[in-house]
Amino acid sequence: MTNSPTPNTAAPAIPGQKRTRWAWTVATFFGAGFGKPGPGTWGSVAAVLLWAAESMAGHPSAHTLLVGLLVWIALSIALGVPAATIVARESGRKDPQFVVIDEVAGQWIALLFSPVDWKHALIALALFRLFDITKPFPARQLESLPEGWGIVFDDVAAGLYALGVASLLRIWI
Repeated sequence: MTNSPTPNTAAPAIPGQKRTRWAWTVATFFGAGFGKPGPGTWGSVAAVLLWAAESMAGHPSAHTLLVGLLVWIALSIALGVPAATIVARESGRKDPQFVVIDEVAGQWIALLFSPVDWKHALIALALFRLFDITKPFPARQLESLPEGWGIVFDDVAAGLYALGVASLLRIWI
């Protein structure tokens, strides 16, 4: 038996280096990024559930919901870029799968203007995951941005694609 780390460890830290708590909390979206399998999907589902809970519990007007969602998107990007950068450095990985704040931001973008019901939430979730996984142009190219910028902004692009398609579907259906 060896002392080498298990290859399936969710979030190895570089030996002798402490984790920056706020960055790991934000980057993993309060631990959602440690979900298995498919941490990105867990991050997206967590974002949808938070949006649904806020929408249904508070019964905000459409305008209030839109403004609130825009604030959450701005915060997830503004905090997500530095958090993703720190966690990538501390874990020794270029784009760690357990960093899901990028999926959260992209998923919330996909939910913009969406009616608050399970059907529209599921459509936004499916479309975002499709575009996040396939990364059509220029989303894949955005991955080449430095550190947290590349981690976050390819998913922002996927969220914009999902928003566009979901909006068109709402018009046609």
